Amino acid sequence: MRIGDLARRTGTSVRSLRYYEEQGLLTSERTGTGQRTYDEDAIARVRLLRQLYNAGLSSTTIATVMPCVDHPSAASTRETIAVMEREHARLGEQVADLVSTRDQLAYLIAAASACGEVQADEREPVGALAS
Repeated sequence: MRIGDLARRTGTSVRSLRYYEEQGLLTSERTGTGQRTYDEDAIARVRLLRQLYNAGLSSTTIATVMPCVDHPSAASTRETIAVMEREHARLGEQVADLVSTRDQLAYLIAAASACGEVQADEREPVGALAS
């Protein structure tokens, strides 16, 4: 498939796909006219790359761990494993922070709703706020 097709199928910009290639994270074949083409496996790879980027991993970190994705083996270095463990721990902390924030918002919603039920007659119409 061509780069535009891959972009559409993964929800990724063409610019991002080119960046992934520049970083050595994605590969393509070139046609005789120089156009990039990708196989079907590129879809899953791009989705994984996006997931890792969205989780906050840098391109350098992703490049460090991708060999483990491409060719899992006992040859994984201690450094690569340490990088993955560090990122795993960081993501665990982010999840805990998100859960705590969600719980705080649930508390605030409940508190505001309780106040709103008591004072519903005292609320100003929505249009009045813009004045």
